[in-house]
Amino acid sequence: MDVKSRNYLLTNRQALENDIKTSYIMDRMISDEVLTLQEEERVKQQNTRKERAAMLINIILTKDNNSYRSFYNALLHEGYRDLAALLQDGIPAVSSGNRKSSMDGMTSYVKTILCEGGVPQRPVVFVTRPKLVDAIKKKLYCLGSDPGWVTVYGMAGCGKTVLTAEALRDPQLLEDCFPGGVHWISVGKQDKAGLLIKLQNLCSRLEHDSTLSQRPPLNIEEAKDRLRLLMLRKYPRSLLVLDDIWDSWVLKAFDNQCQVLITSRDRSVTDAVAGNKYEVHVESGLAHEKGLEILSLFVNMKISELPEQANTLVRECKGSPLVISLIGALLRDFPSRWEYYLRQLQNKQFRRIRKSSSYDYEALDEAMSISVEQLDDNYKDYYKDLSILPKDVKVPTKVLCILWDMETEEVEDILQEFVNKSLLFCDRNGKSFHYYLHDLQLDFLTEKNRNQLQELHKNIVNQYKKYYKLNTPVLSQEDCMYWYNFLAYHMAGAKMQQELCDLMFSLDWIKAKTELVGPAHLIHEYVEYSSVLDQKDSTVRENFQEFLSLNGHLLGRQPFPDIIQLGLCQPETSEVYQQAKLHAQRETGTFYLEWVNKKSLKNLSRLVVRPHRDAVYHACFSKDRQRIASCGADKTLQVFKAESGERLLEINAHDDEILCCAFSADGEFVATCSSDKKVKVWNSRTGQCRCVYEEHSEQVNCCQFNNKSGQYLLATCSNDTFIKIWDLNGKYCRNTMIGHENSVNHCRFSPNDEYVASCSTDGTVKLWEARSGNELKSIEIKDFFKNADEQPDDVEVLVKCCSWSRNGNMILVVAKNKLLLFDINTCGLLTQVIVSHHSTIQYCDFCPGDELVAVALSHCSVELWNIKSLSKVAYCRGHMSWVHCVTFSPDGSLFLTSSDDQTIRIWETKKVCKSSDAVLKSELDVVFHNGEVMILAIYNQKNLQLINGNTDKVIIQTAAQESPISCCCLSEDLKFAAFGQESGTIKVLQLSDGKVLKSWEAYRTSVQHCRFTPDCQTLISSAHDSVIQIWNWQLSECVFLRGHKEAIKDFRLLENSKLLSWSFDGTVKVWNITTGNAEKDFACHGGAVLSCAVSPDGSKFSSASADKTAKIWSFESSSVLHELKDHEACVRCCTFSPSNKLLATGDDKGEIRIWDVLTGALLHFCSPVTVDEGEPTHGGWVTDLSFSPDSKMLVSSGGYLKWWNVATGESLQTFYTNGTNLKSIHVSPNFKVYVTVDNLGILYVLQKF
Repeated sequence: MDVKSRNYLLTNRQALENDIKTSYIMDRMISDEVLTLQEEERVKQQNTRKERAAMLINIILTKDNNSYRSFYNALLHEGYRDLAALLQDGIPAVSSGNRKSSMDGMTSYVKTILCEGGVPQRPVVFVTRPKLVDAIKKKLYCLGSDPGWVTVYGMAGCGKTVLTAEALRDPQLLEDCFPGGVHWISVGKQDKAGLLIKLQNLCSRLEHDSTLSQRPPLNIEEAKDRLRLLMLRKYPRSLLVLDDIWDSWVLKAFDNQCQVLITSRDRSVTDAVAGNKYEVHVESGLAHEKGLEILSLFVNMKISELPEQANTLVRECKGSPLVISLIGALLRDFPSRWEYYLRQLQNKQFRRIRKSSSYDYEALDEAMSISVEQLDDNYKDYYKDLSILPKDVKVPTKVLCILWDMETEEVEDILQEFVNKSLLFCDRNGKSFHYYLHDLQLDFLTEKNRNQLQELHKNIVNQYKKYYKLNTPVLSQEDCMYWYNFLAYHMAGAKMQQELCDLMFSLDWIKAKTELVGPAHLIHEYVEYSSVLDQKDSTVRENFQEFLSLNGHLLGRQPFPDIIQLGLCQPETSEVYQQAKLHAQRETGTFYLEWVNKKSLKNLSRLVVRPHRDAVYHACFSKDRQRIASCGADKTLQVFKAESGERLLEINAHDDEILCCAFSADGEFVATCSSDKKVKVWNSRTGQCRCVYEEHSEQVNCCQFNNKSGQYLLATCSNDTFIKIWDLNGKYCRNTMIGHENSVNHCRFSPNDEYVASCSTDGTVKLWEARSGNELKSIEIKDFFKNADEQPDDVEVLVKCCSWSRNGNMILVVAKNKLLLFDINTCGLLTQVIVSHHSTIQYCDFCPGDELVAVALSHCSVELWNIKSLSKVAYCRGHMSWVHCVTFSPDGSLFLTSSDDQTIRIWETKKVCKSSDAVLKSELDVVFHNGEVMILAIYNQKNLQLINGNTDKVIIQTAAQESPISCCCLSEDLKFAAFGQESGTIKVLQLSDGKVLKSWEAYRTSVQHCRFTPDCQTLISSAHDSVIQIWNWQLSECVFLRGHKEAIKDFRLLENSKLLSWSFDGTVKVWNITTGNAEKDFACHGGAVLSCAVSPDGSKFSSASADKTAKIWSFESSSVLHELKDHEACVRCCTFSPSNKLLATGDDKGEIRIWDVLTGALLHFCSPVTVDEGEPTHGGWVTDLSFSPDSKMLVSSGGYLKWWNVATGESLQTFYTNGTNLKSIHVSPNFKVYVTVDNLGILYVLQKF
């Protein structure tokens, strides 16, 4: 410090010591970074005000010029203008030429770091809690230079944010650990769209001085990658602070191998992420002395000078920082009202809103009442308006600007008044302010203004309508997410039935909202506000709820599906369809499709959700049927609402695939077991890990809680051949059951919890006594598979699962394709059912009524069987891949299924039991004749149906054949039909009466293809061999085409009695079907030829192969014209355009390429811009392609149907079928009608709208 400045301090020291109160002066000096917390503590330890002033002056005398300036400015701001005047002439001059001292440099450095990083400033009223600050710093030092997480956790309002910011003001900490800076982001309760905005803001802030301006990241994954690169390259050794984390899934976006500090109420929030982890617990209650210190700072008095009511008042506040701050703010304005406020707290009776273990509600209610009463009357009205704010939501300033019809600055001034009196909280993120009430404050307001809530809700809705008129908010507006999340909540609160219906029955609103937040929240709103929506009729609400419930898994896809097209697939009586039709009629430039025959389809699912990013191995209901837990290959445990699919919990639970999950009987816990050999138990509400068991030595296949509440027993079984029972209360393994000789796949407690049943790959089911772990009985299931066709020595009988009857007297066992029911007492077989000859049973479950059994099958379906009558009562189709699990709800009214297709379906038991089980095979033939669409399809394996596609009526259905039908075809004149059977027989029938005209035992293997010649007299066929048969069925003459060395893939008729065939041997041949001679032989590919197409002018053909190439050939020269090598997977299909200029090819990666036939150049690559992680581009292989007559459009089949703009390669429309794996698409000559069948056997006749 300059000598002159020092002399001025010494000269005026006595005057300063006599007059100043140090607390607020030190606050300002600490904010200026010239005084440390430790020095502040030294001052406060002095006994008298004068001694504290003397100590502060002594400390300043040891410091630099900045300290003098800061002290002078603090005197001015705190009202000591006369004292400041004494020091004015001693203010040191600022020298621009001299280098700053080390202390000045450090101060400037700290200020810059904290300011640029967005670290909050110290509040004006602040009490030191050095132990907690030091604890935070210690944990930050523990991170060192390694990535990791420091969690500062505790109840809301306990000071986590303030303490964290205080710890970061240590220059040495910043210099040692985080020289790259500190980056602070206030997160809060967010959905994915809100989190994306936070990430975009953070990336923008970190890129502020970048020479290249980048566009904001479009999704969370992109933002995560951007942030990772920024932290790694631009800000190494920096600290990322995530303030107010609520959900563990949010942390995944920041899991970038960097150093992160988070503040949260939830101690277990970092369980979802990997890395080093450290914790600091902030106590929820202040010590009595700290409470007094807060009051003393508010009223600017020494603790010893506080009135006697202060101690009682702090005790009445029970140490709550929030309550003490409320009372302190009041006393600052009215310092003479100690007795009045104490009396109010002690005597005034408030209604208890609800009880909480985290807060003393009574104290807060009382403090709230007192605080609100002190507001000016006009401010009271504004504060009352906040009664309708939703809980746990930070409301953007703009929402309140709209509500009050004011400018931003006016609104902020009003709200700051509330913030100053601790009646409202403010969160600043960048330039925008967000305001929120604590739950308890909101509860108080709601109760206080209960009779006016409807009008308050109505007011905010009217103000919204006035502001936005007929428009809707867009994502770039800060209030956008608030209205999408809570506009319906306000309308329902206002009982504005018509407005709510107009909003929630609008496809425009549904599209906008689901794109931002997904469908689950909307489904929840349909359920939550049904009493308002259903005042006249529930039908419309049910239409929209069903639409979202059954299409929600599609609405979660990227790119976002066309909601109008989805709406057009609804029943014509549905309001959703009617709205979609109006939209389609208005939007003349968009390509839409009408599903002509949709009337025949009854959707049996109640809800379809897609909570996982990979196969779902298991799912189960909670006992109250309100929640569902699920797990799978993505290593996560999900808990969601059974009614709407709204996610409640997402936990990264294991290091490998999770194979099973189970609720405890009381629903408090969820257990998971995994391929990582671990068993874990989680709190089903908070997601906190209760315990981890690691005694199994191989993957754990199943976990199951006992059935009685109170005693928490968990049974697990593993590939290590053991079953273990764990006692959660004792946290130990109670019993290990040894006896199986191979992997144990499944285990279940009996209904009375006395026994445990286990199923093993060793072919046995064993019953164990739960208490002792002793083996009671063993049933050799493999004995029931000994027969003439299946030799027991050669066949492994893997017992998949078992299920107890409700009374515990019977047990149902699944092995291969059989259901076996045993008597528990005798171990005798009561009955058995062969469920399917074409697939294996993956899982089974007894309905609580004991008559119905649900079985999950490997061929995508679920069946319900009546175990008493041994009859199949329902066939449930909807999944697109293997079904792993089927589980009834505790009352049996619902059951759920989970599948490899990443979805979980919830079904109504009674509804599916009334359904039909008819399905079509994917092999069909279509003739477009005089405006009619005639379809020949294989029905229920053994029947043929001739269907009018225009009317969806079955014209002819043949009697069941003795052998399943494998292929079929129609003659062009619609007089005849032919079909091949798995037995190798081919038959020709007359369509007028369905009479079989000729039968020919053509093959020893299943017939694969059959086709009439144009004159309908000859039938061409192929099977699983290398011979093509040309059968003149009218003359009973046959010509055999022999020459291929492997099985025929397919064939195509050419002109002049020529036939083109292609084979798995890699060759293509041209035959004369009259003589049976091969006229041309093309050695096309090193792999199987999967498809061929002939150019419209007949001069060329293309071949597509498993060797990942396609080729264009000349018939005349028998030479290859172009080899097309750009594909990365098997090229499965190809077709020429009618213009003869283009060739389209599709591959097993789901990609389509369009080529120039003349030059062989690649013109376009057809693929969506983005697809979900792990999902094929086309939902699977591209199996068929067809151009429009003008060569401007292309339709493709694969996992679903897509239409493309040939000129640009852009997608025009997508039609999502209920199933997947579409083998082909039949297109009318005018390109307006499209026919296909999915793997569920559902027929689609689509017409251009």
